[in-house]
Amino acid sequence: MKKILITFIAVVACLQFAKAQNYSATEFSAGVGFNGSSVSNTNNDHTDAKLGFNAGIAIDQYFSRSWSLHVGANYQQKGWANGFITFDDGSEIDNVDYKLSYLTVPVLANWHFGRTKNWYLNFGPYVGFLLGASESSNTLINTKSYFNNSDAGLAIGIGVKLPLSQQTQLFIEYGEQGGISNVSKNSTESLHNNTSSFNIGICF
Repeated sequence: MKKILITFIAVVACLQFAKAQNYSATEFSAGVGFNGSSVSNTNNDHTDAKLGFNAGIAIDQYFSRSWSLHVGANYQQKGWANGFITFDDGSEIDNVDYKLSYLTVPVLANWHFGRTKNWYLNFGPYVGFLLGASESSNTLINTKSYFNNSDAGLAIGIGVKLPLSQQTQLFIEYGEQGGISNVSKNSTESLHNNTSSFNIGICF
């Protein structure tokens, strides 16, 4: 709850700053896409990637033609493939896929460039709240209890907007997230989410 409150305060403060500037415009967007996600440890060893789905909504508050504040709320499927489970008796099940579902809130600076400002590059922090967790062997009774309730990290993305009408645009974007917080409660080493995504959607 404390992390949610801090995130909310930061978003409100940034929006108030944006509205205080001379240039003011607001843009809404909604999109869907797919993820390739994995986890890495403190030695930067990566697991196999797992494909997942994402969908979300966002608002861009412009304070110039080149800059806006991008705040979103996204459902994201993360996790990793071909892992393993080790039991108390030392036995092991290999080739286990882990699926983690998050509500992710990015707060990004969005730079719009190009002759018509239809290209954009965004970057900044995100925080994710764990909605659920499961694994493919169906042997764990409560997989969610093995993971921390929140995830935080840095995000970067690039995209382009294509006009559909005077007020509507199609966007196509590629993004990456690198987690800086440990997502696992029980691992002997810190595990961090890593996600690449490809999304399409509508701006209006």
